[in-house]
Amino acid sequence: MKTPIMKGKVCLMGAGPGDPDLLTVKAMRVLRASEVVLHDDLIAAEILELIPAWTQVLNVGRRCGQAGMSQEKIHSLLISAAREGHQVVRLKGGDPLLFGRVGEEMEALSRAGIDFEVIPGVTSAMGAAAAARIPLTDRRFASKLVFVSNHAAGNTPAAWDDVIAKDATHVVYMPGTNYGEIAAKLSAGGLDGRTPCLIVASATQGEQQIRRITLCELALEPCLPAPMLLIVGEVARPLPPFEDPAKPSPRATSEPHEEILHLTDARVKA
Repeated sequence: MKTPIMKGKVCLMGAGPGDPDLLTVKAMRVLRASEVVLHDDLIAAEILELIPAWTQVLNVGRRCGQAGMSQEKIHSLLISAAREGHQVVRLKGGDPLLFGRVGEEMEALSRAGIDFEVIPGVTSAMGAAAAARIPLTDRRFASKLVFVSNHAAGNTPAAWDDVIAKDATHVVYMPGTNYGEIAAKLSAGGLDGRTPCLIVASATQGEQQIRRITLCELALEPCLPAPMLLIVGEVARPLPPFEDPAKPSPRATSEPHEEILHLTDARVKA
């Protein structure tokens, strides 16, 4: 009698920008039923605490400028765990389909005949914009949304000068520490030095930091810790000062109230 082949599965899952409340319902359900979790280095501790105690958890994260597990080794671990019949979660920050190397992992799993599923998450750009209370598009001055990474394969600078547009919002993932280089690229692409910029670190988390500057000030701005991204465009302008509706307006007088009373009296007499 042949031993039945155990069928495992890999879920390529987005953990969102960090706040565990932003996990999708499906992501929460799958995470709590996982048997093996391979997670990126910058997954929030509050999300890792949701993983069951009996689950095998391994940090396979790779951070820019630091040695880490190779992508090929990650592929091997995913395939091996699935072949052993485990329910495997590959947990990535933000959304796995955006700068998450998920394309390479899907190809490796497909070649190995491993069943897999992609569970999307809230992108880091959406989380950062929501935290800063700005839109990413605005019909008045941002008809395009451009996601760019400041790193390509081999941690080499990415070439994205050809995607710079004046009527777009540019979101730079993994900007690194050389803000001056990014500022020079954007300026060379035609953006005005007065263009608003927003740097958001640890978006939606307790240690979140937000800085509002202009493009000409970007090169002089101290670097914030990762995870971090940069939003450039007119959408990054701060909102007008908040006005409390409970407080009377400085222009308010008794005259409008008196006019309403007079009109009411006139209607009653009529």
